[in-house]
Amino acid sequence: MPRFVIQEHHATKLHYDFRLEMDGALKSWAVPKAPSKKADIKRLAIHVEDHQLDYIDFEGEIEEGSYGAGAVKIWDSGTYEIESKKNDKIVFFLHGKKLEGRYTLLKMKWGLPRQRRGKDQWLLFKTKSEEKATK
Repeated sequence: MPRFVIQEHHATKLHYDFRLEMDGALKSWAVPKAPSKKADIKRLAIHVEDHQLDYIDFEGEIEEGSYGAGAVKIWDSGTYEIESKKNDKIVFFLHGKKLEGRYTLLKMKWGLPRQRRGKDQWLLFKTKSEEKATK
């Protein structure tokens, strides 16, 4: 089963790096607030560059002067199952230490193109649907 990790990242601003093991890499989103354990609380998630799979276990200090400088620690980790995947929507079940249940990443399509230039904005949220029985 593929893995996920959420890294608490104390960079210039505290944020959470949400990463899904997918297509031989870690697909990654920067989430300004901790992902919610409660249904329908939406969090902005900015899609960022993929990371190598060995980064899934990284905890430590990114040295000053380097991109993303600051402390990184694992906030949650586990496995996940894809329910559906499209270019603009990914639905999956997380089986983590903190997060458990059905979540959605939904690509945002609204806003002025000039405001969104260079930003791949998504929403991350837990859905109210029943959890999948198999784990």
